[in-house]
Amino acid sequence: MSSIKQFQVTFDCAEPERVARFWCEVLGYVVPPPPEGFATWDDFNRSLPPERQGSAFVCMDPSGVGPRMYFQRVPEGKVVKNRVHLDVRVGTGLVGEERLAALEAECARLVALGAVRGQLLLADDENESCLGMQDIEGNEFCLD
Repeated sequence: MSSIKQFQVTFDCAEPERVARFWCEVLGYVVPPPPEGFATWDDFNRSLPPERQGSAFVCMDPSGVGPRMYFQRVPEGKVVKNRVHLDVRVGTGLVGEERLAALEAECARLVALGAVRGQLLLADDENESCLGMQDIEGNEFCLD
């Protein structure tokens, strides 16, 4: 039996390219080159039937280590809390005030990109501090 070595994270959203570009900025990801035969993604997009234009977008870790992220347009909006979310690991190895400062600095950077700050959960006996946030379409994620 073989084990899975790679996976993709898929987001349902209203504006795939906009959300993908937001996550590129958050994670340091890049947009892959357009398919062979197309100079740009816009050229590729225009080659699709009208109902499929702008229906999906991708970003990827330039090192190839992190998962590919796929964004697909869906007709319905987000109405409830995510069952799965990303934890953006900005405070790994940090504790106390140093960790809080790292979380707050990254929060400020992401709010400038359109993210929304959520609740700060302070450290307790089991967990270190983390900060809840939402991306530009309201999908929850954590800074931890």
